[in-house]
Amino acid sequence: MIARRQVLATFAGIAVAGPLVACSSGSSSGSTDPNAPVKISIGDRPTPDNAAALKQYNDTVAAFMKANPNITIDTSETVWDPQTFQAQVAGGTLPTVLSVAFTEPALLMANRQLPDITDQLKSMGLLDQLNPAVLPTVSRDNRIYAVPIFVYTFALIYNRKLFTAAGLDPDKPPTTWDEVRAAAKAITQKTGKTGFGAMTTKNQGGWGFTNMVYGMGGRIESGDGKKSRLTDEPVVKTLQLLKDMRWTDNSLGSQFLYDANGVTQDFAAGKVGMMLHLPAVWSDLVKKFGMKAADVGVGQSPQAGTDLKGVLTGGNVRIISIKASSEQVNAALKWIAYNDFRPFSDKAVAVANVKATLANKDFVGIPGVTPLGEKQYDQYLEWIKPSVNVPAAGFTGYTDTVKKMPLIAEPPNKAQEAYKALDTVVQKVMTDQSVDPAALLSDAAKSLDSKLSR
Repeated sequence: MIARRQVLATFAGIAVAGPLVACSSGSSSGSTDPNAPVKISIGDRPTPDNAAALKQYNDTVAAFMKANPNITIDTSETVWDPQTFQAQVAGGTLPTVLSVAFTEPALLMANRQLPDITDQLKSMGLLDQLNPAVLPTVSRDNRIYAVPIFVYTFALIYNRKLFTAAGLDPDKPPTTWDEVRAAAKAITQKTGKTGFGAMTTKNQGGWGFTNMVYGMGGRIESGDGKKSRLTDEPVVKTLQLLKDMRWTDNSLGSQFLYDANGVTQDFAAGKVGMMLHLPAVWSDLVKKFGMKAADVGVGQSPQAGTDLKGVLTGGNVRIISIKASSEQVNAALKWIAYNDFRPFSDKAVAVANVKATLANKDFVGIPGVTPLGEKQYDQYLEWIKPSVNVPAAGFTGYTDTVKKMPLIAEPPNKAQEAYKALDTVVQKVMTDQSVDPAALLSDAAKSLDSKLSR
């Protein structure tokens, strides 16, 4: 299972572009002795205040080294921090293996700051286990440079109780943005609550807006990341939709400085009818904030119409240091397979993990997207089925389409810069009725283009 702090780190990310450092080890080529003594360093060690997670981490490291006596692991508390990450890359101070957000590989690959691990993934049988729909995030020119370990997509989270109070059918959540607008208006008019809560700060406004644009069939950047596409019709229509919901329908409430945590708390308090978030937020809503499980609904990320345009896909990948030798890359991939994928290939490990989850009074079986192939993931779900304690009925709107929904990667170049620029755009359209969405996006495009060209 992926550490929760990795999910939170993704929410809070602010990536900073840094200088190019490229000193490839050429790790994917040449012969490698799998039994040669090798030492690697790994980050993401839990801090002492998280005793249970730290014990599990240390136990896993010890068990791995016992099973692979030629591999020595040094651990550290180094975690991905978007404020310092590029400086660590430039300074060569990253551990051999580190978990980072999906926003990072594109720039690292372009700057040749990651080793090509394609051949070693193939030779170790790992490449065939990965979900092909996720691989574009870690691929360049048909080569693989990192390993996805955790994947999420956006969903429409809705308050079933407020739906009922507004005369809406909680078993039929909105699937299009037109339906979201109508439902938000009804919730506000019938209950006085905010119909739809939108994130606007900490780059999360731009993150959520980008997902809205994807559902409208648009993109934020060109495929090569060299130009913005903020003046494209789907982007303008998306911003116009928010303006209409804010100023015509008055269904966006009065709080226009939400981040992911803020809108979650107000949603849990019954102040917000709908929000864009990850399906995993269901756990926080129920366990941390005390919502009744029966009141939380999870639907598909809304689309422009009945055709599925797509949903923003994010998560975490394990990167390997560009300084790693071929032997170290092999050892790193063995560690990743052992630490991140063993629950999906070993029934005993899967069952032990869910027992530990249940002992901690957490939830098992929240639907989502897998970094692994569908067949392997389905087998894992069958193993843990007796322990699932999440009501599937509340996720029907999401699970109906999640396997068919096109997965769209985050903007390929300086995604966090794009999100930051869009934070401002979304805030302005919510606080200034005179703003022209097309003109606002045109100005934002010029600013973003200058950053993308650097």
